Amino acid sequence: MKKDARIFIAGHRGLVGSAIQRELDRLGYTNILTRTRQELDLLDTAAVNDFFAKEKPEYVFLAAAKVGGILANNTYPADFIRDNTILQTNIIDASYHSKVERLLFLGSSCIYPKLAPQPMPESSLLTGPLEPTNRPYALAKIAGIEMCWSYNRQYGTKYLAAMPTNLYGPGDNYDLANSHVLPALIRKTADAMQAGAPTVTVWGTGTPKRELLYSDDLAQGCVFLMNLEEALYDSLFTETEPPLINIGTGEDVTIRELAETVSRVLGYAGSLEFDSSKPDGTPRKLMNVDKLHALGWHHTTSLEEGIKKTWEQVRLQLPSIP
Repeated sequence: MKKDARIFIAGHRGLVGSAIQRELDRLGYTNILTRTRQELDLLDTAAVNDFFAKEKPEYVFLAAAKVGGILANNTYPADFIRDNTILQTNIIDASYHSKVERLLFLGSSCIYPKLAPQPMPESSLLTGPLEPTNRPYALAKIAGIEMCWSYNRQYGTKYLAAMPTNLYGPGDNYDLANSHVLPALIRKTADAMQAGAPTVTVWGTGTPKRELLYSDDLAQGCVFLMNLEEALYDSLFTETEPPLINIGTGEDVTIRELAETVSRVLGYAGSLEFDSSKPDGTPRKLMNVDKLHALGWHHTTSLEEGIKKTWEQVRLQLPSIP
């Protein structure tokens, strides 16, 4: 991507989109296109088509999505499958009609079967049942992958689908009603510190394992993929396999280890209690990142370092934190 290329970040205020914008700014890109939800409703097909026709972006990072944790996915399954399917369809189709050069569609590791082999290779897609607690969201993302592949085959586009592992960092959602596991643990621990509570309650048994990637590392990986030289980029597209690549660390920890790390970083001296009446979700979600490593990209931020950076960023944003 040339430094003055017209680059549209869909979802620039979210965890992923804001990290991509920070990375592009850091690298000196000067023509970044962004729109708030009030300025452009991505669920409005006509509005999206009009935006693309007028602005003519050359590159698109499709980071916009309706996201949430187990509780939100269980409570609003129709919203998750409907909204995600509509907005990604609008952007992918508009990108084709306005001749976008490259599009990167951001998905999620939940697209893989609940009991996929660990670590999960890209070839695991559609080889078994999904985790029921987030199946509507996962199916919407799988449809997005298939749409990228279909447009590539029919129209000759070069749309790539990147599947990040569990993410965290500045701009995350700390609402306990619909946040993911790490921001929820940070919020619960901060609240316990504020209240002087002797314990923090963690959902589930603490035994499931999770891989976590710092959002700024993900952004670097996304920009790396968009900037691949033509031959390497073209090697990611075949007739027989979807244009799919995992982005992760290749390392994971148990929920218990994660909660203990949060306590240590925040300086919480209380104990942890595990509520086994709450769902554990998928037993393990470790990405196979061999394909990405072979291209020359690796993450650089350790889990503890990333949590420290995140805590420094968010402690002043959460009203209950001392």
